[in-house]
Amino acid sequence: MTGPTDSADARSEGDLDADSDSDSASAPPESGAGEQSDESPKRKHSTAREIAILATIALVLYYVTLTFIARPYLIPSESMEPTLHGCAGCVGDRIMVDKVTYRFSKPEPGDVVVFKGPPSWNIGYKSIRSDNTAIRWVQNALSFVGFVPPDENDLVKRVIAVGGQTIQCRADTGLTVDGKQLNEPYLDPATMMADPGVYPCLGPEFGPVTVPPDRLWVMGDNRTHSADSRFHCSNLPADAQKGLLCTGDPMAGTVPVENVIGKARFIAWPPSRWGGINGANPQTDS
Repeated sequence: MTGPTDSADARSEGDLDADSDSDSASAPPESGAGEQSDESPKRKHSTAREIAILATIALVLYYVTLTFIARPYLIPSESMEPTLHGCAGCVGDRIMVDKVTYRFSKPEPGDVVVFKGPPSWNIGYKSIRSDNTAIRWVQNALSFVGFVPPDENDLVKRVIAVGGQTIQCRADTGLTVDGKQLNEPYLDPATMMADPGVYPCLGPEFGPVTVPPDRLWVMGDNRTHSADSRFHCSNLPADAQKGLLCTGDPMAGTVPVENVIGKARFIAWPPSRWGGINGANPQTDS
């Protein structure tokens, strides 16, 4: 644009007799300018359309990833300390939950899982959403990417026993599955303010409970601050009077495998906590 125009002006000033040449020389740039002017809106429209298409594809892929592959979750409580940090009103760990593994296999002892609380576990649960429609929409959107807890009773615990296994705890033997003492390196006496060596059950004695098929017995790593299978189990009145819990219906304290959302794989936030989640099997010797 600038080059052809400057050249034509110079010729016009240097040679007044070359009007026709000047006119012919200036014609092509005017034509080119018109074409570029017409093409500019087309290019802008094409770019905007490409951006919209890419954004749509990205959103679809993101939705598919969160729904079927993996999803972040916020840890809102201290029940899994020290493995997972969380507390009411503080910034808890954000974990990435694998939704693929359990499509091909079942949870195993030691797995840290996120699951939907069974109906009997939902008593007293209250929605954490605002009554304001706009704010509630924002909360739901942030929940979908793990910045606020979901508006459902999703819980995170560790699998201790699976279908067919019998679990119990006694002061003289500690926690056992099928009669074998467990090895639990993820427990921290300082966090629980109790030493398993002194208080093996870290609470009342319970069981024996034979876990029904396709169900799980789950417990928090912070045993003294976790409302887990022990808290929700069914008690026979006579045993409860003796301080022995969970001798009633085994369905009450166990979680259906179908309620499991996924396996907690690693801590995604904060950066100081990045790393994998200890999934040690407590039923092994090491």
